Amino acid sequence: MSDTETLLINADIEITPAALRAIVENAKTRAGRDEKGHYRVDTYKITGQVISRFLSEYNFEAFARRPDSLPAEPRRI
Repeated sequence: MSDTETLLINADIEITPAALRAIVENAKTRAGRDEKGHYRVDTYKITGQVISRFLSEYNFEAFARRPDSLPAEPRRI
């Protein structure tokens, strides 16, 4: 695997309720309602896509390479 390929990972992250609400509202607006008036949108998947896009656009790779990017006390497994 090359360093330019991407991987799909599942990770627990913390975001504010306001950020999640904004993603859901924008997803609903874009998807629109179906014939029964319901929204059919996978907010789980869209949230991951939004975060992935943000990480790509704001150079997460460079941040991850910095030794000080790790939390003060990484969780041990």
